[in-house]
Amino acid sequence: MPPTLPAALAFCLSLSLLSSCSTSPAATAAAPADATTGKWIPIFNGKDLDGWTPKFKGSPMGVNYKNTFHVENGLLKVDYSQYTRFNGEFGHLFWKEKLSHFRIRAEYRFLGEQTPGAPSWGFRNNGIMIFSEPPDTMELDQDFPASIEVQILGGGNPHGDQNNGSFCTPHTLAVYKGQLTTVHRTSAKEKTYMGDQWVTIEAEVHGGKLINHILDGEVVISYSQPQLNPKDPHAQKLLAMGLPQMLDGGYICIQAESHPTEFRRIEIMKLDE
Repeated sequence: MPPTLPAALAFCLSLSLLSSCSTSPAATAAAPADATTGKWIPIFNGKDLDGWTPKFKGSPMGVNYKNTFHVENGLLKVDYSQYTRFNGEFGHLFWKEKLSHFRIRAEYRFLGEQTPGAPSWGFRNNGIMIFSEPPDTMELDQDFPASIEVQILGGGNPHGDQNNGSFCTPHTLAVYKGQLTTVHRTSAKEKTYMGDQWVTIEAEVHGGKLINHILDGEVVISYSQPQLNPKDPHAQKLLAMGLPQMLDGGYICIQAESHPTEFRRIEIMKLDE
């Protein structure tokens, strides 16, 4: 039996309301402010150094001393084949983007022998710098940028612990276990990787509030409040230039510290603040 007239009108009215609700802005999912948030993004393209800037001690920004950083067979190489002897030419390869809340993940391995003339602590020693100053504020003969180093270490060095994922504070300080650091290097939970195996290391950065270093899915060290060291001469220059003492973000860079290293993956994930 067909509906009565009032029932038909009510039915049509309900359809109209449903139609208007389905197309109203309030019912439409809002697009995220940054579509890359929460996704891993490769920052090494496997082809070249596009987006990266080198800075070596003793060389102007942009000079890739002895082609130390280069790409071969899809790998980013820290290569010393053109060196006869290492004379303190520490290098850093800076990514173009300043970052604050993010994760960075790198897959790397050490190869071969350390370059002759290099310091003993540089054996199977490399790093990823976070909270770094930009390359154009580094001085010509500066060893390391003002930053926090996520240490990349391989086992076998008799001159000290090789606890991977430790952190160092060139020209900076940080708070660890409630205390401001007074030493250059703070050792992570013991995780040592021998030989030429591929290793994945990660850092999770929530601005200056919390930084975690992660190996095999396990947090090996946590700290907070990275800051320029007001007693350090280079940090004093940065402060005079207007850089803040308390670091909430900065640049990332890959080190070249005298031992051949290969990276086959470097990627970041931006996090909500």
